[in-house]
Amino acid sequence: MKIEPKRIGNSTGFIIPRDVVIRLGIEQGKSFYLTELADGGLRISPYDPEFDKTMRIVDEIMDEYKDSLRALAQ
Repeated sequence: MKIEPKRIGNSTGFIIPRDVVIRLGIEQGKSFYLTELADGGLRISPYDPEFDKTMRIVDEIMDEYKDSLRALAQ
């Protein structure tokens, strides 16, 4: 399904069609993750406190070993 960004106040956002909102149980006030994918795409998933904790740990490890990770990526 194709959606386009729209101006919402001073921000830019995406309008999700009503049938998708209902089908996925999306409610105002819920939190979601926006994850950048390697292919340039985006993934939106429900907020999960355990996943958030894991990602914080991963970020710390990546910061600590950034030089080693950069060398391995070559």
